This record gives sequence, C-alpha cells and structure tokens, in this order.
Amino acid sequence: MTQQLLDNAQRASFKEDGVVLIRGLFKDWVDTLRDGIAKNIDAPGPYGKVYTTEGEAGHFFGDYCNWQRIDEYRDFLFNSPAARVCAELVVSESVRVFHEHVLVKEPGTARKTPWHHDQPYYCVDGEQLCSLWIPLDPVAQSVCPEFIAGSHRWNKLFVPTKFSGVQYEREGQAMSVMPDIDNARSDYNIKSWKLEPGDCIAFHYLTVHGAPENLSEHRRRAFSARLMGDDAIYVERGGEISPPFPGIEQRLKPGMAMAGDEFPVVYAS
Repeated sequence: MTQQLLDNAQRASFKEDGVVLIRGLFKDWVDTLRDGIAKNIDAPGPYGKVYTTEGEAGHFFGDYCNWQRIDEYRDFLFNSPAARVCAELVVSESVRVFHEHVLVKEPGTARKTPWHHDQPYYCVDGEQLCSLWIPLDPVAQSVCPEFIAGSHRWNKLFVPTKFSGVQYEREGQAMSVMPDIDNARSDYNIKSWKLEPGDCIAFHYLTVHGAPENLSEHRRRAFSARLMGDDAIYVERGGEISPPFPGIEQRLKPGMAMAGDEFPVVYAS
C-alpha cells in the first residue's frame, strides 16, 4: 500500500474547512516554477493580463493555460506530488489537470483580489475538485490570500467577478451576490498564514477567498494547479467562462466527464 503524503488532520481540515496549509510540500520545485514564471512573463500566453491600470501603483500580472508550452509547468504537473496530494484530499482514484494559473503581485501593488470562489467561473462541477496555491517568495500574513473556512459547504454559487471588478453575466443559473465580507469580517472564520516558498495552500473550488494588496518589499509570485478528481463533469454556465477553452462545447456535453487532451490524467491509483 502506498504511503500517504498527508496526515489525518490535514485531510480532515480540507474536508471540514475547504482549505488546508501544507508546509514545505513543494520546496524542491520552487526553482523550477520560478524559471517557468520567468518564461511566462517574458512571453505571455493568449490569456495573459495585467490587472493594474496606467497610473495605478505596482504591477499585477496573471496568466493561465500555458502548461503545454512551458516545460517547467508541465514537469510540475506530471512529476511533482501535486496530483497525488489532490487525490488524497478529495478521495479520488484519479486526478486530471484542469489548468494552471500564475499570479504575480509586485511590491507596492495596491490592487486587491476581490472575494470570490472559483467554481462559477469554470465549466466544471463536482465535489472532488482542488486547487493548490504555491508561493515562490516569502509571503507575510498581511499579503497572503484569505480563505473563509467552511464556505465550500454554504451550498451557494456566487456570481463570478473579474479581477478588474466587473461581474460576469450568467443566464439561466441562479447565483447569489457575494456578501460584503470586508465590512463584516468578524462574522467569518477567515484563515491566512505567513508562508515560505514551497508551502502549499490547498482549497476546494467552492471555498470563498480573496487576496489583499502587496504593500510589502517582496514580489508575490504564486503558481496554482487546478486539479479534478473522478466526479468532475462538464457544465455550461450560461455565459462567459474562465478559462474559455475554445470549442469545448463541441467536444463535451453537459454531464460528460472532463476528459480530453487538454485535461490529461496525471495520477491514477
């Protein structure tokens, strides 16, 4: 029997809170992912975006769906412990890649990441869904993304919001408006941590989270692996999805398993 990478407390925290911190899990992959992000910044993909506007303090860069062209990302997704850790957390016999996502907030960036959860952005539904957020720089707690423990069990989908602050349109799906969390923070169990490069925050696609500005003296480079377990199925959201996966509606029908060349299996027990 394969030895488990995580202990019972870590798996229980993920199940109960929808988020768990795993210290040092990817410390041996930090240099690889830094090299990949350097390539990504030098040559952004078709979805690369700078979220800060002209005259706004700092610089906030994001990009996704580049693992097929950036060797370091592919190496990580196929050869690191990421997929196996996901399988343990969501209790799945197999794990597929959904996509990778890179977010870089330079020192002095005043732009916050709005409160949101990821599943309403995506063309996927299911319970066995997990993101791994990996810092590649030291992260003070004041700069760390914040997660609302237990929010993955609220049984709600919130209207997704672009990081520019504009809401997506959703037709034919009942979605709630995100509550004003910042003005009622004491009502929520908000988790964040001081992090070192190679630490990992694992969270469910339904876990509500946001991120503060980066007013520290350090860059905040982060690599996220979005992964899917056995029960992941394709869903149509009634509007724009992110990532868009052009033509996916011609390859998959609602309720079908999230299978295809862009969603390779990276773990099977």
